[in-house]
Amino acid sequence: MIDPVTGFTIPDEWVSRVQSRDELELVSTGRGVLTASGAVLRRGITTGATAAAAAKAAVLSLRKPVLEVDILLPCGIRVVVPATGEDGRGSAVKDSGDYPEDRTAGLLFRADAVEDTEIILHAGEGIGRFVRDTPRYTEGEPAISPPARDCILTAITEALEANKFSGVSVTISVIGGRDAGADTLNPRVGVIGGISLLGTTGFVEPWDDHLESSMEERVRSADRVVITTGRIGLRISRLLFPEYEVVLAGSKIGQAIKASSCETILCGLPGLILKFINPDILEGTGYQTVEEYVATEEGQNRMREMLNDATPTGIRIVIVNRDGEVIGDSR
Repeated sequence: MIDPVTGFTIPDEWVSRVQSRDELELVSTGRGVLTASGAVLRRGITTGATAAAAAKAAVLSLRKPVLEVDILLPCGIRVVVPATGEDGRGSAVKDSGDYPEDRTAGLLFRADAVEDTEIILHAGEGIGRFVRDTPRYTEGEPAISPPARDCILTAITEALEANKFSGVSVTISVIGGRDAGADTLNPRVGVIGGISLLGTTGFVEPWDDHLESSMEERVRSADRVVITTGRIGLRISRLLFPEYEVVLAGSKIGQAIKASSCETILCGLPGLILKFINPDILEGTGYQTVEEYVATEEGQNRMREMLNDATPTGIRIVIVNRDGEVIGDSR
């Protein structure tokens, strides 16, 4: 069995420990993650995908009431999401799956749609905006990542085609988003006024102790392993190192490295990796995020120095940007 989201070939012994056919069905469709213990953890839906569901329900409801919608996630998997819609107003509730620390869990996403001559997307109340320029966003721009925006626009386009409309204007809001955003890392990265609409795959990964144990077991069983920190790093690492087992460790870099006894590469975006090497990398720089810092000449020089003096002995460290370009290599 293969996890359709990560591409991980699940060991037969893990599959044999699953107690119900329904749980295996969750795994085969991407909605569940199978751990080494046989427990199946449910993936949640990202803020971007939840917004897409509300938007599609709103547009479809211009023709008739809606009780659920199917949306195409950025990872290429199509899922059915509970979402209501009537008279151009759609709603969907954020499903965090088995990820109890998700601050956006249970938030109500609302979309209001009116016919127009083209597709227009507005970020309403509860969606944060950037208060300064960053390497990827400009001041005043809503905090909607490119994969999330594409997911929302795809959902709207599908609804337009079903309704045979030429265009629509959709405004997405998040009830309680302003308070929730203040409780996240958004203020530290320059996003004020609400949450961010994110989602590289469209799924929220259910990281907990069981999944951490599975991650460590995968590292231990590998002949050659690449440890990476996020979905973008996962995709890029598979392209850069196709003959290696690529394991997503999230922020558990230390545990993953300790579990490895083979040739190991640590590869991913600069944020978590450089902070793992030096938690105080931003001290005295005036920058709020590592990504902003390494976009400067000073930050690039500091990154190279850190890679030259990297502490995890014998481990190659490869830093990439979001376009897949290698911007740092300890080799």
